[in-house]
Amino acid sequence: QVHLVESGGGLVQAGGSLRLSCAASENIFSIDAMAWYRQAPGKQRDLVAEITRLGSTNYADSVKGRFTISRDIAKNTVYLRMNSLKPEDTAVYYCYALRVGDDYWGQGTQVTVSS
Repeated sequence: QVHLVESGGGLVQAGGSLRLSCAASENIFSIDAMAWYRQAPGKQRDLVAEITRLGSTNYADSVKGRFTISRDIAKNTVYLRMNSLKPEDTAVYYCYALRVGDDYWGQGTQVTVSS
């Protein structure tokens, strides 16, 4: 069982920045991949960014060039740096982990971008 705890959400004006953190209960190098998803009201949960055990990254087209996923293995933490935020980035952001075929989710953190 992998426990994930997100933090760093909040209210920010358009054009601003936020950094989300996801602390894992285990060594993230033992996790196959970690990712950030987001879900806006009335919409499906979509992938924002992911990072594999080997450090490869992948981004949704809508956030490329604005968001950066990174990790600190010593702290068992994955980050999502979000720059140039837009109102359409408003959503609950969830941390996700995949390990040996099992999915794990955090509780989510709200990000609200005002225009």
